[in-house]
Amino acid sequence: MRTLLLPLIWVIAAVAAAFSAPSAGHAACGKISIAEMTWASAAVAAHMEKIILQKGYGCEVELVPGDTVPTSTSMAERGEPDIAPEIWLNSTRAVIDRGVAEGRLKMAGNILSDGGDEGWWLPKAFIAIHPELTSLAAVLKRPDLFPDPEEPGKGRFYGCPSGWGCQISNDNLFRGYKMKQAGFAMFDPGSGEGLAGAIAKAVNRGEPIFTYYWAPTALLGKYAMVKLSGMSHEPKNWPCMVKLDCAAPAPNGFPSSDVVTVTTAKFAARAPEAFAFIAQVSWPNSTVQKILAWQDENRADAEETAEYFLKNFKNIWTKWVPPELVARIAKGL
Repeated sequence: MRTLLLPLIWVIAAVAAAFSAPSAGHAACGKISIAEMTWASAAVAAHMEKIILQKGYGCEVELVPGDTVPTSTSMAERGEPDIAPEIWLNSTRAVIDRGVAEGRLKMAGNILSDGGDEGWWLPKAFIAIHPELTSLAAVLKRPDLFPDPEEPGKGRFYGCPSGWGCQISNDNLFRGYKMKQAGFAMFDPGSGEGLAGAIAKAVNRGEPIFTYYWAPTALLGKYAMVKLSGMSHEPKNWPCMVKLDCAAPAPNGFPSSDVVTVTTAKFAARAPEAFAFIAQVSWPNSTVQKILAWQDENRADAEETAEYFLKNFKNIWTKWVPPELVARIAKGL
């Protein structure tokens, strides 16, 4: 009886393993590195892709710290990390385009189906008190309304955090609009959290703040902010505005940004099924705003928010993977 039972157990175990383990093609995915950027939507995307690649494709995934410019440069020059889920092309198009042209990078797809929206903003409640301040030209005449506690007599403009691609464009726009001569000082908030915290603090206290920000974000979904007019986009001069050494910055405005997923060409070649999934990842801004609002309300981290998305928005992510993987991924949550 024992001699018959033991082979039977082996058979059962083998069948169970066949149904639970990834196929040989998926297992060939191997090790993958994904850049976890410092802003919320990109961090959630990194964790979401990690979960699907691990549970569905049998990949061994490592998240590595990232930011737009250093990550783009590292991928183009050193071939690592393998995936950057959310790259805002306004800030690093030249590096990405060159990497694609030279066969080192792949533009996988538009992760934000609606594109990104960048600009300079004031609190809506503050504009209600000063209705004349809806344009940048009007704001530049009143640095006294945005006092800088560290530089008395100057107005404070909150720029983009150090290391982010938008830091370069904001610095160049600051010079292009001659904001120093107008009495303003550029302030580096240090991080995405620092910038969001400064905006939240100002709005909650009914105080003014003149700042760069972008959408989709939980913050702009939660707090009423008004994007300033009078910053027309000039395509001809924009390439200079995203260069660190722009010799002649001029007045300009942010274009509607293509927000894409970028991978290395080596990753696409060695793990074609995983790349095919990455190329399908795309969600509308309204969905991103909802999951980021949930994250903010529940004080959740990026991994918890990614699981929340996978559990509650199956109508979206199940379109990105083959039908036979859906149950496996859902079961692994």
